Amino acid sequence: MAPDNDSRVSQFRKGALELGILALLDRGELYGVEIVDRLAEHSGLEASAGTIYPLLSRLKKAGVVDTTWRESPVGPPRKYYQLSEAGRRELAGMTRSWRDLSATLDSLLAEGADR
Repeated sequence: MAPDNDSRVSQFRKGALELGILALLDRGELYGVEIVDRLAEHSGLEASAGTIYPLLSRLKKAGVVDTTWRESPVGPPRKYYQLSEAGRRELAGMTRSWRDLSATLDSLLAEGADR
């Protein structure tokens, strides 16, 4: 049985979230809720904190992001995330791969539309 459209979109999103997070962090450090909120500003990348925090933890363990705790002016301290040098290299590699794959798929889809 073929997956429904919602399932397909969900799989695409999961694959794109990591790249989206790295792209956001390339602009500067952010704390977790800011990452969730900024992703939500981009259609298709909306994700719950329950999805984002485990991904951030995995990226930290992989050495792709570094973290810093800072006092918050309103409430408890916040953990800020920033790209490490390895994260910058990872972002560059993922960006190249994404663009190559996207161009290939765009070409295939255009060929199909011409029929």
